[in-house]
Amino acid sequence: QEQLVESGGDSVQPGGSLRLSCAASGPAFSSRGMAWFRQASGQEREFVAVITRTEATYYADSVKGRFTISRDNAKNTVYLQMNSLKPEDTAVYYCAATRTYVGSYLYTGGTSYNYWGQGTQVTVSS
Repeated sequence: QEQLVESGGDSVQPGGSLRLSCAASGPAFSSRGMAWFRQASGQEREFVAVITRTEATYYADSVKGRFTISRDNAKNTVYLQMNSLKPEDTAVYYCAATRTYVGSYLYTGGTSYNYWGQGTQVTVSS
């Protein structure tokens, strides 16, 4: 089992930055693929970024060049550094983890992830 707890959400002005964190509780964190998804009010959940167990990364086109995903296996934590934030980035951001035997794949679909956090709100507004 894996429990995920996100933090770092806040309200910021356009052009600002935030760093989200996702702390995992299980012993197999380093073997899992980790991803961030987001869901804006009234919209479907969408993929944001993924990092594999070998630290390969992939981003949604909408955030490429502005967001960076990283992981610290010693701290069982995955991060999402968000720069140049736009109002359209406003959403609840969720952390997700794969099962260990598929931790090397760059999955972008939510059904590939078996563990989810509770979400953290990011609001970008002037």
